[in-house]
Amino acid sequence: MTYRAYRYRFYPTPEQVDQLNRTFGCVRYVYNRSLRYRQDAWYERQENVSYLQNSAALTEWKKEAERAWLNEVSSVPLQQCLRHLQTAYRNFFQGRAKYPVTKKKDKGQSAEYTASAFKWNGESLKLAKQSEPLAVRWSRRFKGTPTTVTVSRDSSGRYFVSMLVDESIDTHPVVRSVVGVDVGIHSIAMTSEGRAYGNPHFTDRYAAKLAKYQRRLAKKQAKSKNRLKAKRKVARIHAKIADCRRDFTHKLTTTLINENQVICVENLAVKNMVKNPNLAKSIHDANWGELVRQLEYKAGWYGRTVVAIDRWYPSSKRCSCCGYTLEKLNLETRQWTCPECNTTHDRDINAARNIKAAGLAVLACGETVNPVVVKAGIGSTR
Repeated sequence: MTYRAYRYRFYPTPEQVDQLNRTFGCVRYVYNRSLRYRQDAWYERQENVSYLQNSAALTEWKKEAERAWLNEVSSVPLQQCLRHLQTAYRNFFQGRAKYPVTKKKDKGQSAEYTASAFKWNGESLKLAKQSEPLAVRWSRRFKGTPTTVTVSRDSSGRYFVSMLVDESIDTHPVVRSVVGVDVGIHSIAMTSEGRAYGNPHFTDRYAAKLAKYQRRLAKKQAKSKNRLKAKRKVARIHAKIADCRRDFTHKLTTTLINENQVICVENLAVKNMVKNPNLAKSIHDANWGELVRQLEYKAGWYGRTVVAIDRWYPSSKRCSCCGYTLEKLNLETRQWTCPECNTTHDRDINAARNIKAAGLAVLACGETVNPVVVKAGIGSTR
């Protein structure tokens, strides 16, 4: 059995909007106060606050007369946000994330419900403290049983429900195809067979419209209702760009997973690459990090293998025919001729072929970190 998330958009009634807004506000308040509670405990008494201590403090907060509104919403989302804060601290101390920050009112909001706080009959979803089921647009169905439900509202005002489902996923039939994939800006993905997946440039497509509404937003009076409306319009354009980019990435990764048994990619440090101000916008728009992430978890679902080649492997500068490596290759150079074998290479296709060869070498040597993702070092790929 595998946990898989299904995300749907829903359209709440005015009563549900009011109830959800109160829930989001309570979750945000409890999270921020718990964060401050833990910080004060450390700086004042050098004391580490556990989840159980934080939960006991929440019980006391709900007894305060001026905090009686905390009892008007389901207690499950409030308890879950304490678990999320505990996870945030764990990720920080283990070096996987930055220090937790407070939640903002004007950002995206969310609340998580466990099985005891929602009812699912196979056709409709009803949350605790609500009299009617949510009007969900069921774009696709699932067969498993939901374990948790997360209701969210993005900055553009849209409501979504994400259902974590425990279900059985059938693996794809084994195929004999192995492919190397080189990610780039001109083409988001170039395969070792010479197949290019172009870059739609979604940010550039909506740049003029986005600039127009951003200019209008800049002229609105601070904290006015008109400014809030203008800010919502800007957020909708950003949401449109993000939706288009996400849809393109999902279709690309699904195609690669369906057609190939082994997929070799580069393990790029995207966070370091976007520090270049000339390329940051294009790299973000290309969505490289999300592309590799989707390949990895979809490979785990469907019985495929992803080989991640070390980022310092000279895939672009190395001749895929004779193995000669150039000392330097400028980013502007899209084609080059090998001085040893006189073969003319397309930069991206040559890199994809080298990535494929390096990945196959790692698989042959058996240097597998886990059955889904194989990490390749420089020494094992030369």
